[in-house]
Amino acid sequence: MATIQVRVDDNLKTTVDNLFTSLGLDTSTAVRMFLVAAMEAGGIPFAVKHEADRDVDRDAAIREAIDRRKSGERYYTSDEFLSHIKAAIAEGVKDAQT
Repeated sequence: MATIQVRVDDNLKTTVDNLFTSLGLDTSTAVRMFLVAAMEAGGIPFAVKHEADRDVDRDAAIREAIDRRKSGERYYTSDEFLSHIKAAIAEGVKDAQT
């Protein structure tokens, strides 16, 4: 059996020890659970992202898109979208020239 040693702040160690104890675990068991979950997930078993990305609720955006589609709202294909963008740009150029 192998040993993994990790240095963490004393306050963090105390806090997580208390948290895991409240869940009926010790910290070593919780770390083993993380390692097993990482193996099962084939990577980090939770999203790792930049701070700015944390404000984005992707699940809410997906639910909103599903609700809009169910209500009959039409979504453009990528070709339709590009043609609308090109038309808007052309219209903007015409307005700028007059």
